[in-house]
Amino acid sequence: MEVWDTIIIGAGAAGLSAAQYAARANLKVLVLEEMAHGGQALLIDRLENYPGLLEPVDGYTWADAMRTQAERFGAVIQSTSVEHVIKDGDRFLVKTTDGELVAKTVIVATGAKHRHIGVPGEETFSGRGVSYCATCDGPFFKNKHVVVVGGGDSACDEAMFLSKLASSVTMVHRRDRFRAQKALADRVLHNEKITVIWNSVVKEIKGTKSVEHVVLENVQTHEVSELACSAVFVFIGSDPQTAFLPDSVEKDETGSILTNLRMETNIPGLYAAGDVRATPFRQVVTAAGDGAIAAHCAAQYIDELEGKAYR
Repeated sequence: MEVWDTIIIGAGAAGLSAAQYAARANLKVLVLEEMAHGGQALLIDRLENYPGLLEPVDGYTWADAMRTQAERFGAVIQSTSVEHVIKDGDRFLVKTTDGELVAKTVIVATGAKHRHIGVPGEETFSGRGVSYCATCDGPFFKNKHVVVVGGGDSACDEAMFLSKLASSVTMVHRRDRFRAQKALADRVLHNEKITVIWNSVVKEIKGTKSVEHVVLENVQTHEVSELACSAVFVFIGSDPQTAFLPDSVEKDETGSILTNLRMETNIPGLYAAGDVRATPFRQVVTAAGDGAIAAHCAAQYIDELEGKAYR
């Protein structure tokens, strides 16, 4: 059976960056992606904060260029779903819907899916006022009123960030207090640009070409109201895509994979990069950096396996 030097699972920013660096290191590289290449970057309408990009581009254009680069360096990209990964001696068996593959190393770059509210208008206005990343999209709503949905650390963090850009921020939380750390919650509550609507949920997002209103319902009184806004930022958590991995892979309380600074997991030869791993900051640029590190360290690991490590 053909043995790959590295199999990269996921073709988002981390996976495509890892593919470039691994292929340039003269590794035999296979990238597996069950959907379109680009991952969460495909949701970006205008990517303007990636270093070196003077003019904003849409996420698809950026991801397509990344894929082309990786393929030019020799990486092979295959469309398939991964069912499970097993360590067998010094090799990994990667079972896909199209058969079983073998690799010396595996880089997991499957990302995390943002939890959605699941209300009418959310999908319709995704990229047109509905966002899951304040750093990415906040600057498009300078001096406008925006809504933040959620009450945890990330929601409070992002509300604070948005308060520096927007004219005002309204937080909508289904409970009567934040679940965020007290110090962070206090900063939000003392920020004069942030208003909190407690015990309420978003029932619908409305607009014509972009977001114009949200429909709110009080969970105690069931009173329904409308609130005008230009954007809705949703921060109700995310789910790392790790179902195909064995339980022996160490994760944190959110299910994100734990790694060291070399992107190594607790299983030798298995790496994680990008949003799927435990990280304090999730951006396209950080995911790409993770991928480059993972590929570099995977190449070193293979050299050590084969007795070729530079001493």
